[in-house]
Amino acid sequence: RLPPPRRQRERARRVPGMATKESQTLPQKEAAVFKTIVKFYETKQYKKGLKAADSIIKKFPNHGETLAMKGLTLNCLEKKKEAYELVRLGLKNCMTSHVCWHVYGLLYRSDRDYKEAIKCYKQALKRDTDNSQILRDLSLLQIQMRETSGFAETRRRLLTLNPKNRNNWIGLAIAAYTAGDLAMALQVFQSYEGTVEGEVLKPDYEHGEMLMCKNRILEELGDLEATLAHLVQSEPLVLDKIALREKKIYLLLKLERLGEAEAVCRELIAINSENHRYHDSFLLTLGCSKPSAG
Repeated sequence: RLPPPRRQRERARRVPGMATKESQTLPQKEAAVFKTIVKFYETKQYKKGLKAADSIIKKFPNHGETLAMKGLTLNCLEKKKEAYELVRLGLKNCMTSHVCWHVYGLLYRSDRDYKEAIKCYKQALKRDTDNSQILRDLSLLQIQMRETSGFAETRRRLLTLNPKNRNNWIGLAIAAYTAGDLAMALQVFQSYEGTVEGEVLKPDYEHGEMLMCKNRILEELGDLEATLAHLVQSEPLVLDKIALREKKIYLLLKLERLGEAEAVCRELIAINSENHRYHDSFLLTLGCSKPSAG
């Protein structure tokens, strides 16, 4: 006996109330409303978000992403049980949606269940591999959980997606540093500097902090002369002059260049004469030992 036609077989397998692929695609009008739900969530206008979600669910009760977003909004209104039920129902109706998996992860993150949140973010990235927002959220939880190798890989993916963003270079360098790979961290900073070579750089806080971070890596690699040379070279671009001078004193003392260290100590004492560390360093430049704590 021949099997029934394909359409007839599909109809026979379909469970009443089960979401279909077609039910997960919203018309243009409702799709625009869905975007407002996300906007209302981000701006903490939760009641408006619920109203918008209900307007879609009334017409499309099985739409997974809307159910998930309604659940996420309810979570912000301290209705956790209902929130989890809706998000799970939304995910059940649309397992292939990166939005549903991301929302599920955000729900777990709000309850500080970071391991489960990470699992959800990874599932979301299987559906949308180049989603920068999910990658950023994942990287934050990975460093929170001390998953240093995973954190470094996630930051590498973010840099690959947007190499023009300076924060992505800094993020990867910090990730390599936290993973204990100092050589890699230094290489990332050097590669970034290659991308801006020839440009006229103006002092700004972020760039200055990046230079100070690179300086710390050079120090930990053990080449103090190179570290001091880099610090002097970076001085015009570092806005935190106090931190830079403090680091310069430390390096000059380590290198036993006491005369130069004394001059910098005098500069800092003139700025803040009540800082006892400056006076301690000044005494060291004169060949005296630090006074005892007593």
